[in-house]
Amino acid sequence: MPNRIPKAQADLGDLALHEGGAMLLRRAIAPLREGDLLEICGGSSELVEQLPAWCRQQGHRYLPLNKGAGFHWIERGASDPPLIRPAQELAETAEPAWGLAPRGATVEAGGPAFSFPLRRKREVWAEELDAIRQQAANNQWSLIRDISWNALPRLAPELEIAVSQAMTFLTENEFAALYIPARFLARIHPHYREVLEVLAFQVTDEARHAEAFTRRAEAGGTGLGTTANSGQLSLHTLLEESEFTTAVFLLCVMGEGTFLTLLQFLEENAPDPVTAALMRYAHRDEARHVAFGVSHLRYVLQREPERRPALAAAVERRSRLLASISGLSPYVHDALVILAGGGLSPEQVREGARRVAVLHREMDRARSERLQALGFSAEEAVRLSAHHTKNFM
Repeated sequence: MPNRIPKAQADLGDLALHEGGAMLLRRAIAPLREGDLLEICGGSSELVEQLPAWCRQQGHRYLPLNKGAGFHWIERGASDPPLIRPAQELAETAEPAWGLAPRGATVEAGGPAFSFPLRRKREVWAEELDAIRQQAANNQWSLIRDISWNALPRLAPELEIAVSQAMTFLTENEFAALYIPARFLARIHPHYREVLEVLAFQVTDEARHAEAFTRRAEAGGTGLGTTANSGQLSLHTLLEESEFTTAVFLLCVMGEGTFLTLLQFLEENAPDPVTAALMRYAHRDEARHVAFGVSHLRYVLQREPERRPALAAAVERRSRLLASISGLSPYVHDALVILAGGGLSPEQVREGARRVAVLHREMDRARSERLQALGFSAEEAVRLSAHHTKNFM
């Protein structure tokens, strides 16, 4: 045996490797260089067999030693896998080799390359993400805890049927608003975890809305209403959009932005406190979703203003696909008229129809303002708003 001096010593006491001794060995050998010696002092009789096997597995060299019972030498090998140290700060592009490691962690090289198609910051990022995440975490509400279902009165049949129809319409739209972010979640690199968290909250919100609206539709005893082909076609074109920023634009900015006005209308014209509360809570959630959409589009368009024509084209393309739809589903229109007027008398219907017309104008105005805030000209914003689906989402 060459006359060599160990660079470090590990005292294992009476531990065998499977009893925790391997951890102490790893910690002792980690700072040594290739070829350095580590002396092990341990009283476990099992080390004689365990240490050679451990060294072969880890890429080190076990050296028999005649120093006495309980002493062993290991020559440090070069078997530690190379490490990748991703950017500690937010990177413009996330590498597939970073895998599922959280941002800031060190990654062993040689692992699988995960296929996340959305791995560029400019594809998914948004302004004000921290504020949106904080609001989402603080404003979660419970269908059981926060809604006083025992306060639901017995309504006139025409009002209860109108509520059920409106809730049916809202639910089918909430399913679309759930599936779209859920589809993109698995495509975004976890390096951009803030985006993942915001979208996950959005999925949770929409699932809760669907449950809440369905429960309200059934609570009055009339059951769910009717789903129109026009509404299904409108939502189908929305679900077909495969590009993230365009999908966010069509869903969060155009569709859910329009739904903010609808939810406020339904709260103001709700015939009972339960329906009003559901609309108020849902409006708060949807306002966050719209805020994310606007923030994302603002981030993208500040860097790629040339994308505005493509976004406008997506609205126009969808409008052409929906050209066969002449207006809002009569099931939904009539329900809104009844709720806004408070009944079915000619005077109530006249007032309800007037309020629904005002609703459409307010939706159009709010869409146009939102589009102008994203840099579209006033003329283009008015034109695109007019192209938006008559079924709101």
